[in-house]
Amino acid sequence: MHTPGRHGPSTLVFLLPWLLTFGIFALYPLADSFWVSFTRYNPIQGPPVFIGLDNYARLLRDPIFWTSLRNTLIFVVGTIPLTTVGALLVALALNRHLPMKALFRAAWFMPTIVSMVVISLVFKNFYSPFGFLNAILSLLGLPGHAWLQDPDTALGAIMLMDVWAAVGYYAVIFLAGLQAIPAELYEAAALDGGSGWRKHWHITLPLLRSTMLFILVINTIRSFQVFIEIFVMTRGGPLDSTLTTVYYLYDRAFNSFELGYASALAWALFAVTLGASLVYVRVLKDRGAA
Repeated sequence: MHTPGRHGPSTLVFLLPWLLTFGIFALYPLADSFWVSFTRYNPIQGPPVFIGLDNYARLLRDPIFWTSLRNTLIFVVGTIPLTTVGALLVALALNRHLPMKALFRAAWFMPTIVSMVVISLVFKNFYSPFGFLNAILSLLGLPGHAWLQDPDTALGAIMLMDVWAAVGYYAVIFLAGLQAIPAELYEAAALDGGSGWRKHWHITLPLLRSTMLFILVINTIRSFQVFIEIFVMTRGGPLDSTLTTVYYLYDRAFNSFELGYASALAWALFAVTLGASLVYVRVLKDRGAA
C-alpha cells in the first residue's frame, strides 16, 4: 500500500522556492530595518552604530513627525468613511438589474488599473490655477483658487482625488459580497412587508460585516501609506500641510540619508496602523456578537 508523501518529494521541496524568495525579499528586509531602527546609520559616513532607543526618543520629540502623523490621520479619517460609503452605494446600484451594467462596472473600476502617478499628474493639472476646475468655476461666475498651493485646501484636494480613485476597487469587493447573499432572504423579508431600506439594514449590512471589515483594514493600511499622491502633487507642501509620515520617512532616508531614524519612523507607523486595524476587528466582531 502506497503512503502519500512517503516515497514522493516532500511538500517542503515544492514550497522551498517560495520560502526562499519570501525570506530573502520580505523577512530579511523587515528584520534588518528593525535592527537599523536602533542604530545611527548614514551609509555615506560608515556602518551603523548601535544607539538603543535614541531614534524612538527623537521621534517623540520631533515636531515634524507629529505634524506628519496628524496629516496622515486626517487623511485616513477623512477618506475611509467617504470611500467605504461611496463604494457600498455604487455596489448596491451595480447589483440591480441595470442596462449596460457591465459597462458601468468597468467604468467605476477603471481608475484602479491606472497608475496612481498618472492620476496624480492629471489631478495636479486639474487643480492648477489655470486648470479645468477653475475654468468651470469661471464659467459659473465664481472665483478660482490655487487649490494645491493653499495650506487650507491642499490636503483636502488630494483626499477627494484619492476617494474618487479608490471607490471603484472597493465597490467591486462589496459587489462580490452582495452577490453571495442568498436571494431567499430578501424574498422572505418582502413577504413580511419589509421595505427596501429595512431589508438593507437588517439583511445586507449584517451579512456584509466580514466584507466591510476586510475593506476597512486594507483601506486603512493603504491610507496610512499614502505617498505617491504627495510626492507627485505637493512634495509635502505648502508649509508641511500635506506632509505625511511615509513622505517624511522617504525624505529622512533618501534626502538626508538618516536610515536609522527613517526605520524608526517606519516601525512607529506600523504600530499605529496595526492598532487602528485591531480596533476595527474588535468593534466589528463585538457588534457581530451582539
